[in-house]
Amino acid sequence: MSKKRPEKPKDRSEKAIAVVEDPPPTIITRVNEKCASHAIEDYQCSGNLHVDLPELCLLLGMKEIPVVTQRPAASSSSATDGENIEHDNSEAEKQRLYSNPCVLVVLENEEPLNLKSIKISGWKVDMLVTRVLCKILPSLSNLLSLHLWQTRLSDKMVISLNNTFPLCSNLRTVILEGNPLPEQSYHLLMSKDSALTHLSLRNNRIGEEGARLIGLALSTTTSANRNLVILNLAFNSIGDAGATHIAQGLRLNRGLLCLSLGNNKIGDAGAAHLAKVLVPFALTQEEIVERRHQLLDREQNSSEHSPPTESSLGTPSSSSLNTNLNKSMSKSSVKRKEPPKKEEKTAVTKKDDPKLIKKASELKVQRGKAGKPGAKDKNPSVGDPEDKPGGLNELLDHQGEPLESPLLETTMQGRNGQVLLSGNTALCYLNLSGNKISEQSLPLFLSSLQKQPEGGGLRRLSLQRNSFCPDFEDFVRFRS
Repeated sequence: MSKKRPEKPKDRSEKAIAVVEDPPPTIITRVNEKCASHAIEDYQCSGNLHVDLPELCLLLGMKEIPVVTQRPAASSSSATDGENIEHDNSEAEKQRLYSNPCVLVVLENEEPLNLKSIKISGWKVDMLVTRVLCKILPSLSNLLSLHLWQTRLSDKMVISLNNTFPLCSNLRTVILEGNPLPEQSYHLLMSKDSALTHLSLRNNRIGEEGARLIGLALSTTTSANRNLVILNLAFNSIGDAGATHIAQGLRLNRGLLCLSLGNNKIGDAGAAHLAKVLVPFALTQEEIVERRHQLLDREQNSSEHSPPTESSLGTPSSSSLNTNLNKSMSKSSVKRKEPPKKEEKTAVTKKDDPKLIKKASELKVQRGKAGKPGAKDKNPSVGDPEDKPGGLNELLDHQGEPLESPLLETTMQGRNGQVLLSGNTALCYLNLSGNKISEQSLPLFLSSLQKQPEGGGLRRLSLQRNSFCPDFEDFVRFRS
């Protein structure tokens, strides 16, 4: 019998070498992404966008790096509802700036570290660019405004940017226009903790669901946004149902002063809800229950900080509890009036400032004896405060802000035992131009203006380009 030849040992080194020399493409991609992530995390931003932007793009392996272009501060301004948002003088300049990835910046005193505004327009911002922005923005300590126009953002990108905004010490204005989001995540930008004061969401195809989320962000029975001053929702598809949700959010919001709902297909049904929220309205059962909880919490907090009395040692009856609550309500109403008085004194001392007088004259609207707009306001519009949010904010510094929830305000007794709360008298400017409002809604707005307090409430209402004749009697009364 022939002996079997011993088999040669398998050379495993060849296979091992083959695996090392030819790894799967997915492993290479993951390794590169991991290395890039570590490189970005370790990178220390200098606060100079001209330096940090290209460096971070190179670390991420981006093939096309956006160019940083400086624009003079004098030519930078926000857009009105009826204007195109691009402000460059020539078509050739627009093509040069917007055809390729480009970041427009506004500097102060020609210093790279004194960057005030960033504008990205007309090119797709992907997730890599978003990561770069999220890394750079917190280092720009002087940044005031971020403008993203038609950049094809996604919900995920907006969420990432929104998580970065709290790290930006001075960022107060965000303009996010021409960026439709499938999940309508715009409401996240106006959360309770958001520090933004000026938010523009024009031309984003916001519908009923988006408006519902925005209404909830403005206020609910338990929370409200107090920092947002100007909200521009023009050129969307909010409609009557969406306007109803917005009006619901205005019930307990006392921070918003300028609201633009122009060109949103709003008819009489939506306009009626907006008009009713400006005057005293009945609290819902849910709001009444929450009001009782807040009153009890305030009563308990005040009793904890006050010395015990003989009556407090025993068990209080329901009548004594109601009496204490009413006294607490009257005291709180007096206390809330004190801060505005102090601020008014400050405002009076600054009347000699010519710059403040000029800005105040641009926004001031005289009222008649019945609380109607004065004769000088022949063309009411919210364009001016939207164009010049800084001037409006200077005036608002002397207004004071609510110290407590609107549910703790003094209430009135209505019909059938209803509890009435004073309407939203904080809103100063309301733009409803370019909608489908007919003459049926005009008496409602006229009545709302007449019932608002003298010197407060709505000061400008824009109803141009709606479904009624400009010669309609009530519209003439608005303008006279």
